[in-house]
Amino acid sequence: MNSGLRKLVRTGHIVFTVGWLGAVAGFFALAVTGLNSRDVQTVRAVYFAMKLITWSVILPFSFIPLLLTGPLLSLGTPWGLFRHYWIITKLVINILSVLVLVLHLQPINYLARAATESTLSSADHSLQLQMVIASGAALGAILAATALAVYKPRGVTPYGWRKQYEERASSQT
Repeated sequence: MNSGLRKLVRTGHIVFTVGWLGAVAGFFALAVTGLNSRDVQTVRAVYFAMKLITWSVILPFSFIPLLLTGPLLSLGTPWGLFRHYWIITKLVINILSVLVLVLHLQPINYLARAATESTLSSADHSLQLQMVIASGAALGAILAATALAVYKPRGVTPYGWRKQYEERASSQT
């Protein structure tokens, strides 16, 4: 990957990752408000906004770094996709985050529908709490993945060792 293309992909990766982080932070704030507010109109607006932000921002912004820009950066740079443990760890964190998000789409839609059609019942309290916990965990996971990308802790996988050995051997001939 040439320098210009690599910078373009890296910029896209950063933009979508920061957008994902910001949207999840907003979702978390809405989830906390929805759980604690006693104002019916506020609760209705919160759960409608949570559904909107999930489908319009969080979902697409979570898939782009995972399926497009992340693999392109890994494969188009010397870091490689499976050479370093920090990249594999970041990939696992992002895959798990997206899976948890997909599992929570139905409860998010249910809360939005219930809030707009009527008032939420006390039975919905556990789902409301689940949204706070899940979004808080997602926020922590995205921050951890970001920290890994910045600090790049040492640790080369067996595949990475083999690739380094092959590159050294080919450069010495």
